[in-house]
Amino acid sequence: MRIAYIGTMRTELESAINRWHEAVSSGHLAQAAAAVSDPIVVLGPKGAGPISAPDFADWVDRSGIKLIAKSWHPISDRLMVVEQDATWPESEQPARVATIFRVTGDKVSAALRLPDLRSALELAFICREMAASE
Repeated sequence: MRIAYIGTMRTELESAINRWHEAVSSGHLAQAAAAVSDPIVVLGPKGAGPISAPDFADWVDRSGIKLIAKSWHPISDRLMVVEQDATWPESEQPARVATIFRVTGDKVSAALRLPDLRSALELAFICREMAASE
């Protein structure tokens, strides 16, 4: 029965992350706000910290970012690293990035974007170990 539970947890984790990708890449602001917790913890080139769901939707609108998932790397029942191709309105070519996702319930509660898969995996493993030691 443990395998079924893990499979269900991974499905819920992947479903929340898929909804997040669909909302962000479509630019649908109401869906983007609904896909995340309030607040959501973010990390990106312009800073880190908690922001409200409406502020997250505003960022989606301002940035015009589109993210296409390329590879999935499960870290725990609530953490997943997803390597992505990112484009912005001014992009000529996609940039490869990686995001650490934390899911709480059916919403993304953290989206930590890093410049590459290796850095994202390293930080994700640290986050997992910190949570496990509480």
